[in-house]
Amino acid sequence: MPRFQDGNVESNLQLVQTLHEIADARGATAAQLAIAWVLAQRREPGDIVAVVASRTRRQLAEALPAAGLVLTDEELAAIEEAVPISAVAGDVGMPGIRDGER
Repeated sequence: MPRFQDGNVESNLQLVQTLHEIADARGATAAQLAIAWVLAQRREPGDIVAVVASRTRRQLAEALPAAGLVLTDEELAAIEEAVPISAVAGDVGMPGIRDGER
């Protein structure tokens, strides 16, 4: 997957650091923030669903509170500014899926 190849992964991890800072300010994890961001992209109930994968029960327990995390307009703007799609290195590496597709 191109986003995880040498050079790309290091660049993308720098973007993630900013997400950690935004999440910390809310008392959340970066994973919870990411899930909440996905849910905030909904235009109407049920049109977007966050599919959360976990390898352990601990990871699942960490992810579940994200469903109740409602991001403010300011937080959404900060996330968009911190991680614009143009700043992400490498494509998604999945045929038929375009970067930034919603």
